Amino acid sequence: MRARNSAAARRRPDAKEYEHIVVYQRMSECGYSVVVPAIAKICTLGETLNEARRTAKDALRCLLEGALKTGEPIPKDVEPATEHIAVPVA
Repeated sequence: MRARNSAAARRRPDAKEYEHIVVYQRMSECGYSVVVPAIAKICTLGETLNEARRTAKDALRCLLEGALKTGEPIPKDVEPATEHIAVPVA
């Protein structure tokens, strides 16, 4: 998690901008699935990459606003691990 002061955040003096890594996966039938590795509660979809990005931002914003309102800690961002693996199949 990284908080920073951006132009959008500067519009409201009390606003901060938080960044988390999101992972978009192309699905064969329904567009893109989106997960936030640092926050297992967030899983969303979008028919296009832009829509998936918007739904991810909305879900992340809702979770962060709720955490700030209730005094819960903001989850720290994590770097996802990915790799290609080979699996022999008979």
